[in-house]
Amino acid sequence: MNTPIPEKLRVLVVGLGHMGVTHAKAYDRLDGYELAGLCCRSIAKRHDIAKLWPDVARFAEFGYALSKVQPDVVSVNTWPDTHADFAIRAFQAGAHVFLEKPIAETVADAERVVAAAEAYNRKLLVGLSPRHSPTWVRFMDLARGLGKPLVMRMNLNQRSIGPAWTWHKNLMKSLSPIVDCGVHYVDMMCHMTGAKPVRVHAIGARLTDEIAPDMYNYGQLQVVFDDGSVGWYEAAWGPQISEVAFFVKDVFGPKGGVHIVVEDPRDMLAAGATSAVSSDIHTHAKSGAIRVHHAKLLSDQSLAESDEEFLIADQPDHDGMSMRKQRFLLDAIHGKHDLANHMRDAINSLRIVLAADESIRTGRAIEM
Repeated sequence: MNTPIPEKLRVLVVGLGHMGVTHAKAYDRLDGYELAGLCCRSIAKRHDIAKLWPDVARFAEFGYALSKVQPDVVSVNTWPDTHADFAIRAFQAGAHVFLEKPIAETVADAERVVAAAEAYNRKLLVGLSPRHSPTWVRFMDLARGLGKPLVMRMNLNQRSIGPAWTWHKNLMKSLSPIVDCGVHYVDMMCHMTGAKPVRVHAIGARLTDEIAPDMYNYGQLQVVFDDGSVGWYEAAWGPQISEVAFFVKDVFGPKGGVHIVVEDPRDMLAAGATSAVSSDIHTHAKSGAIRVHHAKLLSDQSLAESDEEFLIADQPDHDGMSMRKQRFLLDAIHGKHDLANHMRDAINSLRIVLAADESIRTGRAIEM
């Protein structure tokens, strides 16, 4: 027998960095949620949190917060090495879970998380952002019309300095850039092709002594699919990284190509932006037009059709993307979405980027 769904779902947010605070704001604004608890180890020093939510209970330890709040939803936005443990404990306590990407540090742990969600009949939404972006939804739809095989070229390089570099160095204690960010984009590759990955190869470089000897802050993966499609993804963090290398989202196939147009970071700098444009999380959700070119030729080998541009009117910013994710979770809890495939996709994207990490560390291609 199903438990009745409360009019307002009580939410415990654990982890209050960039993403945790953004999601907490979404729960606070959306009808159907009640922000009931906020948890992070440094909560006693977080005067910003006390100022934003003076009447919301605050905790320094997750287990204690879970027992006191007894939430309907737990939002996990901590470092990746805690994701699996916190999510499973939340399911055991009867809560649904929003889990920031990646779902876990290992495929085995990811499988345990999904098994727990299924065993306790709870919803699990992993924070794979492009699925909730109107631009990306349209981009994927256009890419699917280009025929097979597809060639998919994507990156997200970030010239991180100041607090962003501190945050990235802390993150690299758990995961490399291509693992942390790559799950978004290999997930999109799998959706565009509808195919299975069969082989992954990757390269990486350690460009700074400020990270562990066995870690790298630049990586590029190449993945081959069983329909002949191929893709690459590149990610890097650090003050060494070129702003010119920031953003490529480009797909082409037998019938033509499509790419997302973004403003050149050099133009943003000239307009007065900071020198850390590419590491500003608010720039990652932004995009301009989607440009399509057609490959059909006339008898003189000139193009039969001119390029097209599609302007997407609905362009949510970083906070707006969080609102979309949490609204989607709310609808799933109310039975409007089945998340079974989504959970398996989250495992699949993790499997690909971890194969890339293994390839970098072993110097060989990984058969999937």
